[in-house]
Amino acid sequence: MSTQDARGYRVPKLDDVGPKPEWFAVGLRLAMGWIFITAGLGKLLEGFTAQGYLANVDPASPLSGVYGAMAASPAVIATVDVAVPVGQVLIGTGLIVGGLVRLAAFFGAIQSLAFYFGNWDMAGAYDVLTGFVTSELVYALAFLTVAAYGAGRYYGADRFIERYEVDGEPLVERYPRLRYVLG
Repeated sequence: MSTQDARGYRVPKLDDVGPKPEWFAVGLRLAMGWIFITAGLGKLLEGFTAQGYLANVDPASPLSGVYGAMAASPAVIATVDVAVPVGQVLIGTGLIVGGLVRLAAFFGAIQSLAFYFGNWDMAGAYDVLTGFVTSELVYALAFLTVAAYGAGRYYGADRFIERYEVDGEPLVERYPRLRYVLG
């Protein structure tokens, strides 16, 4: 659609110009889903243990003590060895399918921030300037963007889950708190 200006020139409406935000949200959702599902499957298929990672976190990291304590506990290591790859597969699947997207994005951001503090490397002034923004922090921000957009509503399963009727009433109207995990 377009309109004409006073001189008779065709002027596109703002809605006709540029990409739609929902396409950006869908693309980001699918990209982050693919990154996480492949990372999780790689860990599951190749064998994974967090022991070495947690035991060797840079002492300068604000969470190095927490990671060190986790590395010293066999029960915690056994839990993390399952939770990280399975969590990554579930997060990736949720994002790709578009189901429970806000919940998946929340846990994706949490996991990305955990890796961010685990990969902390700010030994010198240059590292402080350049090392603050790492891929892990960018991933966390991407997950938060996916959640903020409610990207599951665009070409995802959340669109249908929200419309599912229970006793003649849409699910999210009957249970409004579901809006926090769907979308």
